[in-house]
Amino acid sequence: MAASRKIPLRKCVVTKEMKPKQQLIRVVRNKEGEVFVDPSGKKNGRGAYISKDPKVIETAQDQDVLSRQLNTKVDHTIYEELKSLAGEQ
Repeated sequence: MAASRKIPLRKCVVTKEMKPKQQLIRVVRNKEGEVFVDPSGKKNGRGAYISKDPKVIETAQDQDVLSRQLNTKVDHTIYEELKSLAGEQ
């Protein structure tokens, strides 16, 4: 068996489950306070991970989880973008 690389795990801010990074979408708040979806997962700023599951994203929107995690108001357009990304699976 080849040496398998360690898969980076991140915690979904809604379900609190640890999952491989590929199964999550990262949302970032940068120093300027802008909030955006970061599909690459490499942008600078405060990041929050959310499962690529439309139901989980819906829950996050209902409970405004990302606003709490990122300490700023997260616009509904961010949730729309997340839903479209989750729908592509």
